[in-house]
Amino acid sequence: MSRRFNLIGRGAIAAAALTLAATAAQAQTYGFVTLQPGTLNHTTASAVAKVLKERASLNVLVQPTAGDQVIVPMVGRGEAELGISNAMEVHDGVAKGGFKDLRIIAAAHALRVGFFVRKDGGLRTVADLKGKRVPYGFSAMRALEPTVRAILATAGLSEKDIRPVLVPNVTRSADDFLSGAADAFYFAFGAPKVREVDVTVGGIRMAEIDEKGMPEARKIERWGYLTEITPGPVFIGVEKPMKVYSFDNLIFTSARSSDDFVYKVIDTMLKNKPDLIAVQPVLREFSAQFAFKQYDVAYHPGALKYFKEHNISPQPLD
Repeated sequence: MSRRFNLIGRGAIAAAALTLAATAAQAQTYGFVTLQPGTLNHTTASAVAKVLKERASLNVLVQPTAGDQVIVPMVGRGEAELGISNAMEVHDGVAKGGFKDLRIIAAAHALRVGFFVRKDGGLRTVADLKGKRVPYGFSAMRALEPTVRAILATAGLSEKDIRPVLVPNVTRSADDFLSGAADAFYFAFGAPKVREVDVTVGGIRMAEIDEKGMPEARKIERWGYLTEITPGPVFIGVEKPMKVYSFDNLIFTSARSSDDFVYKVIDTMLKNKPDLIAVQPVLREFSAQFAFKQYDVAYHPGALKYFKEHNISPQPLD
């Protein structure tokens, strides 16, 4: 009799242990580091975290930071499982920062960026920024400075041809523009902050870039390219079809993350794209083909497994 109860007791303990283990797994929190609220990246991270939590039972917590110079090291040191940043920051994190364990999960969408100016002003092109007060430096987002120099180079300009307004990040560049301390601000299309500035000043426009200047731009920034856009709700400040400077926004992790976790992240995102778009419209261009690009930083094995199973080959940059 006592032996029977002993066996029953052991079974109950084992079952309880399994239940606790399952509960602990479900309760695990995965940090997702990104930029401040109001930025394109924060909205993208929020969309992905929401879908992973609701559709895959992954408790992903969005963690805003001061900038990419914080995001990449946090993932590289294992302080957060996921990060989102531009292609330049991720490559610099490996090549210059020494974070050799960084691994790409997917290219999420292109960051279409440039200089916004007042719609009622006389500035229309990048060339018109000569002698003007232009945000520069980006001490908390160091990889953005080369993109600023690359955009200026399309018009034959350098930092010597403008009046630099030193800023730590894109949010400050917008705030300086709002306060009248700068004649332009640098930001990505689709960010809530851009809409805020547009409404506050009574209209903004994107300074048009000269496609003929891209060879000079590529001497400064390897990962930049041009994409065609047309006027629409996302593209505030665009009055006609035009090409804008673009580079990819990457979701990345560490080599220490499990293959199953990474596979689940990309699989869940692709299976629930409408849910992503509902929060972040720019994710309309997200697809398995877009996600897999020819970059120098390695993709995580979990992502490579997904692409192999779905016969997806790495795509060259446009």
